[in-house]
Amino acid sequence: MRSASETRRRLARAVVLVGVALSTGRARADGTEPSYGRVAGDVTVVVGAGAVFDARGGRAEGEVRLRYLDSAGLFAAYEDAPVIGSSAPTARVLATGLELRPLFLFRWLRGQETHRAWMDLTLDSFGLELGATFQQPSGGTFGSQRGVAAGLGLEVPILPDATGPWIGIHGGLRWSEEALASGDVNSSGARTAYVAITLAWHQVVIAHVVDVGDEAPR
Repeated sequence: MRSASETRRRLARAVVLVGVALSTGRARADGTEPSYGRVAGDVTVVVGAGAVFDARGGRAEGEVRLRYLDSAGLFAAYEDAPVIGSSAPTARVLATGLELRPLFLFRWLRGQETHRAWMDLTLDSFGLELGATFQQPSGGTFGSQRGVAAGLGLEVPILPDATGPWIGIHGGLRWSEEALASGDVNSSGARTAYVAITLAWHQVVIAHVVDVGDEAPR
């Protein structure tokens, strides 16, 4: 009997190959490749830097993201070194979690692109983020304060292609472990709003995650 993992792999492979075929057909019809390079590989690697701001000030930030078919993946962001006159009692933060970008495959496989690269890429970049935070308060040890975070993200390409430089805006709320334990998650002291602005490089690569092993037909 075929295992569940093998079934999932076959289904993922079928989605990719059908999508590539549809994309190629539409490209020949109107001269536009509507994935803008997002199916030239199966994984998008993102490396960026910028700053994150909350009510107490800001910190420099670096981030790494890995996305499968530019639709779902993992992220890690590290914040350090106060910027712009911060009085923040938090010296360092490590945030990690999951990212889901639901619009790309839905719109692309249904042929709902506008064929305006910047508009399609920006719209499809809308993402949901959920993860954990590990903070170091001033004078404390790293990770001594833990919590969870939920947020949204949007990215704008500088070039009309999936591979290249992008400007990202990510924001949301963070709750401390103590607030979650007490059930007090709605008071202003229990949560912290944040906004991060980054400049990142996106690189689409072939990682053979589902053993597709084929680039989009030329």
